[in-house]
Amino acid sequence: MALFNVSLFSGALSMATNVNVILPDRIHNARGGFGSKREGPVKALYLLHGMSDDQTLWCRRTSIERYAADYNLAVVMPTTGLHWYTDEPGSQRWWIYVSRELPMLMNDFFPQISTQPEHTFAAGLSMGGYGALKLGLRGGGRFSHVASLSGAVNIARDHDQPDSEMNNAFFRGIFGSNQAATGSFNDLVTAAEELKPEQRPKVYMWCGTEDFLYGQNTLMRDHLTKLGYDLTYEESPGDHQWKYWDEKIQRVLEWLPLGA
Repeated sequence: MALFNVSLFSGALSMATNVNVILPDRIHNARGGFGSKREGPVKALYLLHGMSDDQTLWCRRTSIERYAADYNLAVVMPTTGLHWYTDEPGSQRWWIYVSRELPMLMNDFFPQISTQPEHTFAAGLSMGGYGALKLGLRGGGRFSHVASLSGAVNIARDHDQPDSEMNNAFFRGIFGSNQAATGSFNDLVTAAEELKPEQRPKVYMWCGTEDFLYGQNTLMRDHLTKLGYDLTYEESPGDHQWKYWDEKIQRVLEWLPLGA
């Protein structure tokens, strides 16, 4: 496997930004010499970070490079700041960047990465869990499988808190008020309702039962189940920290269709 630190210019953002990419290389033989080139297109997992993180954290806090090596899988890890994978009114288009421009750029820079939906997946934790589900529900069919770990999956309609005016001001700047965001493009509850059955991605969700986002996850679980989504939902004891996400990203790779 190779790890690339990519600095690029985004037209959607009108600025330079960074992406880390794990990419399969040639197969090596048992003695460490060069082997044959890998055949066929490389499947890609777009792996999204949480609210306090950047593009480096998945590699720093988990063994994702080692895990991906077992599957001949490319892993694309963009940095998105605190923008919640959302286009901000009168500002930068983070949603357009992640959902449309970034896959195009990755295929330009690394043409072995497939752009076929059946080969293109998304996963993320916390804020990135929201982003991954959004890619599946609002991404125009580009992502066939999406996974959320401890995701803030109901944040658009559940961010105004009576005891946290600073947080309220931050989230209103992205989503508007709870009332305004409910039913909007950024509302995953509405997005799940509006997507036609033949367009729906397969969904995996995990959340710890002691996580402060557990209630959001059970509500989304029940909503997707009622709508008839192909959902794999799992929960287990745990809260909001990396020791669980390192374990569960391995479960996500097992769940994804990564066979030959």
